[in-house]
Amino acid sequence: MSAERTIIRTADICDDHEFETRVCELQFNDYAAREDFHGEIVTFSTYETNKGILDLIRQGGEGKVLIIDGRGSSRRALCGGNIAAEACEQGWAGLIFHGAIRDSHEFTELDFGVKATHVTAMRPFRGDDAGHANVELNFGGILIRPGEYCYADRDCVIVLDKPVHG
Repeated sequence: MSAERTIIRTADICDDHEFETRVCELQFNDYAAREDFHGEIVTFSTYETNKGILDLIRQGGEGKVLIIDGRGSSRRALCGGNIAAEACEQGWAGLIFHGAIRDSHEFTELDFGVKATHVTAMRPFRGDDAGHANVELNFGGILIRPGEYCYADRDCVIVLDKPVHG
């Protein structure tokens, strides 16, 4: 991990921007090397399939956080170690899954953030149904729009209309 990286705490943002901050009420677990990350939001909506996620990741994610709404399913993973490694290589600041990942042991050395609500061993469904990129998401009691800004750490995931750190 880079020693020059600035850590931004969600609690500090909530203190300084209480009325602009939307706090996701879901509890996430951390799986990669970074527990804290932030960036511009890119969204993806799906259910038990990850078709389309890798294409989106390969578009590059420098300074961005990909938030994936898998509707909280714990039956099938939306991401494994190979996809996570690709996201790290493409410069994404982090991935957040409202759903499951698998092969979590493959995430531990990746120098970016990965949060998920579940883990499972079952691979994604292999059907033709692709998800939807850059759509509004609604989970954890908040609305999440593409282009907004996400901050995440051990405490929680928060969303604001724009970045608030200096």
